[in-house]
Amino acid sequence: MLSRYFTVKEYGEHEIIIQKSRFIAQIKRAETETEAQAFIQEVKKKHWNATHNCSAYLIGEHDQIQKANDDGEPGGTAGVPMLEVLKKRNLKDTVVVVTRYFGGIKLGAGGLIRAYGKATSEGLDTIGIVERILKQVIHTTIDYTWLGKIEKELRVSEHKIKEIHYLDKVEIETYVDEGLVPSFREWMIELTNGQCTIRQGETVYLEENVG
Repeated sequence: MLSRYFTVKEYGEHEIIIQKSRFIAQIKRAETETEAQAFIQEVKKKHWNATHNCSAYLIGEHDQIQKANDDGEPGGTAGVPMLEVLKKRNLKDTVVVVTRYFGGIKLGAGGLIRAYGKATSEGLDTIGIVERILKQVIHTTIDYTWLGKIEKELRVSEHKIKEIHYLDKVEIETYVDEGLVPSFREWMIELTNGQCTIRQGETVYLEENVG
């Protein structure tokens, strides 16, 4: 699993008009090619009467799956520039479909490349990008006498508290970067004079807005 990567925040749409043609960018997160293809078909069904429904997607930790489709536009003028925008933004697991309703004015190859690239880029800006960061959930169990000190230290640290369980003892669940787990353990032991129990929980991704 990647320690961190960028992807689209959520599903969204954004429309621009160029020379009377409507370009509607529809963007979604997709973790498999099946998901990406299903989304493309869904958009084509929704916009069945559009002139073109061009698509592109990047999937996999190392961008193993890359596809671009011009859907009737001149070769290389739609899907490829859309895919290039995804690559330039360093996005992963993202699918985009740009629907075009022709407005009667031909744009030429260069104009099409710019139009599909712009629709994709502005769509991403509108919907937003997140960075997914791999975290280890660490469970720290302490006596109540340590709670005030530990919680205060955690609140001002780079680590985010997930949850606090108030039982016979206090159990604090904290999100910790995988590479920082050893130093986090040492820190908790030092803060409590060794009077804590630490165990590792699940590994999850946390998302932070970056644009």
